[in-house]
Amino acid sequence: MSDAEEGPLGETEEDGERGMEEDPNYYAEVESMQQEPKEDDTVEKKEEAVREETVEEAAAAQEEVAAEVQEETTVKPQDTTETVVSLERFTLTDPQSVTSETSPETRGGGEPKRLLQSELSSSLPSQLEFLDLELTDPEEQQMSSSKSQSFGELGDDIDHVPQDELGQERRELEPEKGETRREKRVSYLTEEKTEVQPEASIPKDSLVSTTTEDILFQKDERASVCPLTMTWSFGWNSSLPVYYIRDANQRVLLYASAHTAVIHDIFKNTQHHLQGHPNVISCFCISEDRRWIATADKGPNCLIIIWDSFTGIPVHTIFDSCPEGHGIRAIAISRDARYLATISDAEIQKVSIWRWTLAVETPACTLDLPKEYGFQNYLTFNPTNNKELVSNSKTQAIYYLWYEEGDILTHSAPLLTEKTFNKLVGKFSQSVFHLNLTQMLSATMEGKLVVWDIDRPPPSAPTSLGLPYIRPCKLVHLQKESITVLTTVDSYIVTGDAKGHIKFYDHSLSIIHWYSHFKLSSIRSLSFSKTPATPPTENSNYPPDCTLKGDPFIVRNLVIGTSDATVYHLTTDGTKLEKLLVEPKDAICAISCHPYQPLIAIGSFCGMIKVWDYERKKYLFSRVFEKGLGVQSLTYNPEGALLGAGFTEGTVYILDAMSLENEIPEPFKYSTTSVTHISFSHDSWYMATADVSFTVAVYKVKVKSGQRVWEYLARLRSHRKSIQSLLFGLHLDSSEPRLLSLGRDRLLIEYSLLKSYRDHLEVLDIHRTDQGSYPTCMIWYPPLIKERFLIISNSSYKVKLFNSTTKMCRKTLLGPVYGSPIEQIQILPVKTTVELQKRYLVFINTDKVGLQILPIDGNPHKTSAIICHPNGVAGLALAYDGHYAFTAGGPDRSVLQWEINLSALEAAVSLGGEDLTPFYALVSGGREGKFYRELEDYFYYSQLRSQGIDTMETRKVSEHICLSELPFVMRAIGFYPSEEKIEDMFNEIRFSEYVDTGEIIDKINLPDFLKIYLNHRPPFGNTMRNIQKSFDILGYTNSKGEKVIQREDFLKLLLTKGEHMTEEEMSDCFASLLGLNPEGWKSEPAASSVKGSEVCYEEELPDEITAEIFATEILGFTISADSRQDPTVSEVVRNV
Repeated sequence: MSDAEEGPLGETEEDGERGMEEDPNYYAEVESMQQEPKEDDTVEKKEEAVREETVEEAAAAQEEVAAEVQEETTVKPQDTTETVVSLERFTLTDPQSVTSETSPETRGGGEPKRLLQSELSSSLPSQLEFLDLELTDPEEQQMSSSKSQSFGELGDDIDHVPQDELGQERRELEPEKGETRREKRVSYLTEEKTEVQPEASIPKDSLVSTTTEDILFQKDERASVCPLTMTWSFGWNSSLPVYYIRDANQRVLLYASAHTAVIHDIFKNTQHHLQGHPNVISCFCISEDRRWIATADKGPNCLIIIWDSFTGIPVHTIFDSCPEGHGIRAIAISRDARYLATISDAEIQKVSIWRWTLAVETPACTLDLPKEYGFQNYLTFNPTNNKELVSNSKTQAIYYLWYEEGDILTHSAPLLTEKTFNKLVGKFSQSVFHLNLTQMLSATMEGKLVVWDIDRPPPSAPTSLGLPYIRPCKLVHLQKESITVLTTVDSYIVTGDAKGHIKFYDHSLSIIHWYSHFKLSSIRSLSFSKTPATPPTENSNYPPDCTLKGDPFIVRNLVIGTSDATVYHLTTDGTKLEKLLVEPKDAICAISCHPYQPLIAIGSFCGMIKVWDYERKKYLFSRVFEKGLGVQSLTYNPEGALLGAGFTEGTVYILDAMSLENEIPEPFKYSTTSVTHISFSHDSWYMATADVSFTVAVYKVKVKSGQRVWEYLARLRSHRKSIQSLLFGLHLDSSEPRLLSLGRDRLLIEYSLLKSYRDHLEVLDIHRTDQGSYPTCMIWYPPLIKERFLIISNSSYKVKLFNSTTKMCRKTLLGPVYGSPIEQIQILPVKTTVELQKRYLVFINTDKVGLQILPIDGNPHKTSAIICHPNGVAGLALAYDGHYAFTAGGPDRSVLQWEINLSALEAAVSLGGEDLTPFYALVSGGREGKFYRELEDYFYYSQLRSQGIDTMETRKVSEHICLSELPFVMRAIGFYPSEEKIEDMFNEIRFSEYVDTGEIIDKINLPDFLKIYLNHRPPFGNTMRNIQKSFDILGYTNSKGEKVIQREDFLKLLLTKGEHMTEEEMSDCFASLLGLNPEGWKSEPAASSVKGSEVCYEEELPDEITAEIFATEILGFTISADSRQDPTVSEVVRNV
């Protein structure tokens, strides 16, 4: 139970004669203030008559029910919940009813009973509108008001009535039943309500007001309308706390996983996900009654969302909590759940208090903290006074007092140094208010506790006469270990430390009990059950406390979160500790799905490999490797018997898939850097790996003594930059495997396995895939057509199809455009021959996972994506039957399971239109816009041009133009492709029907031209940023601090680098660009007014050329003043 060597109380250091004393007269007055009700404010004259009448009827109904209420002396929390959910309607008591005014005090049985604080605010009509309360007839109002008022008189016995009353707010939750939605008030509302709907169209009860705790995990039989739906989260963010939100016959936890808060029922093995944050959740808290959850994130467009834990519904969202976009670092909710307090994550931190129940978008008060205070990372309310708070950084503790009358937030933050107590204090971890109400406690990483005295001015004194402040009173050395958690429960002060010990102290800091024999890692969070411990009986087995009497130590059950990402449940009656969650504590980058069983292997940098049954959500087995071995990559072989594992320090293991035992006597160690890719051949006779040092290694199976033995074959540093993909395939008309690697150096390399031998890896072919962009990944195109393709995605949001034999680029297509290029792609597996006719692609980019319907043709409606890991996606895996996708979050230590709904994606395609309709929307103005009209004019003008401008013969108008005219039309409409891109376009058109008909096409019609243009053009245009980037690389910094290129160097670059020009071509270009040739470059040679050789560069070009001069004066672009980019680019951005 406890350590024999630990005494009841550690060493104590005092500052002077100041002790931990309290003023009984003052706190009797404070307690009296908290219990005395305030007088009612009058209702505004503008209030509607129907509401005034309801107030009078409600008051009359209160007197009729009061007698019944007074008979009850105690009400259990469970009974309270039943009372709440039995109410049919919530009419008058609004969320602000708990903020200021109170009802008259009543007495029953000789004892005073404090009434529920209620208020009829002057802004009641607008608040009723926020709550979406329906207007009922007088009889219904009287009935409903009677129930509300009778329930309000239970305030003495029910400490969480305000939260439950808030749960009765009328909200429109089901749009399919005819309700309208609100915009930017509540996260699930989108459309502003303009009028009161008829009674028949408004539901009788909202889910928030009528729900019980059991509704959260009731299965929703409705089909998902999203192509990707999150169904499970493996792993949790152990840097944040875990909360115990349901007890008794349930064991329900709340924790954060990436950008999602997870409510996890351990006994039922189910999860409910609170999704809505665009960034990783940085902090969250829960109300005392476990009803209301507040979550916040850090990053662009950061949010604060308050959720109803009974239904999982977001009841309020604060959108602009940090306009600077820094996000929230700490958050707390008051004991009565009326107020939220937040601390921003900006350099100048801002403390804010929110009246969130009023649906406000601005805080009630704010306070900017000086930098000298350090980054405040912990915040909590005084449980007995929701106007007091405490926060701390590593070096500074701050006390706050909120004067609600003037919405003024004052603070006191005395500097604490080693000279204060003449001893080392240590860095602060957490701070709380002392049980005696007159002091604060701050725990340190040196095992000490700083005791602060709180000096408050008299309640009747004006603010100008004095502000409250704190001063250090005592330094108590509680223990040797660092205190990582400090909290209070019932009559105890509780600490958790770096050695996994949990200790309980009384108000005088005398130790009462401790748990030190569990051998836990560092404690990160302690969350106690909301249900008080049951009194001891003859069957109880509570441990004795540390007092001389040895009384049973009775405390609530608790949930423990530790630094190694393990969650425990401690049943104090009998001291039973059980593990609830054991998850990886470091980044997860490696995931792989079994090829024909519902198994997923998850590897972490902490050296753990866990295997789950993802259909039953059941952990099966795991293996933890020795320290220093972090799992970087995992891959099952095609038979599912082996699991290849690559590690961060270069080791490669081949493991048995069902036991994770070694299949080879010793692991392969032919690299000193992290192994990023592992791939098996189709017959599992070869395995290839790629590492961070740009090296490809191959291993081969040999049969020795009738047994298959893996041996090292060869390795080669074949790339100059990181290897993006490593892929096995099959040669045409044979079963021989082929191996290809793709690097960021733009090289696609194929190796000859048959010609390779020990320590020699033969290179068969090297092909450059891109000109300006770099490739990001590749995969084999499924056999939907006769020709065999490789799909290669690049950094310009393009997807290219390469002939697998000739490596010719056969098609260039616009890929998914969701903020960042595709980083990994996989083809969705199918199980039936019918499904082979329709295939799908799953992809990930920096922070999203998405679906794409094949064949890719540039139609934006064929793709869909959703944020999965805001801090970066590290891996992708697909279930063998194609029903699920899995994403690894890297540093967020989570793996998310996504259910795939293909019918929802197909529906989106149908709604997007057929034929060219989706493509018209990608150009400015659409089919009837100016751009398309000009394209038609250029298209037909090119026919005149090809037939000769001056010809007198009869014109032949057709639906096609010859291929030679294609680049001129492209340039005329503002797209300037390189010669290589023009050649790719030609090949795409020429061989488009070659496989089927054997014919080469030499012309193109307008619809096909439009598709070629949309798929080949830059998705965001030639922005000024890209031009400036080129000058940053090629130029030098002049005396003005600008990046410039000398005129001579500029001309030399055009003649010698990239797709270099001849001198004649360059002169003709400048003659056209500088207006010396009005007819344009070589449009009609006979009409040229200036020959290229006549251009005088010294006169026409400046000595130093900047990016802006090049774009505006030479190319003739118009640069937008705000975005510094071509205005036509803005049109592209809006339509992509």
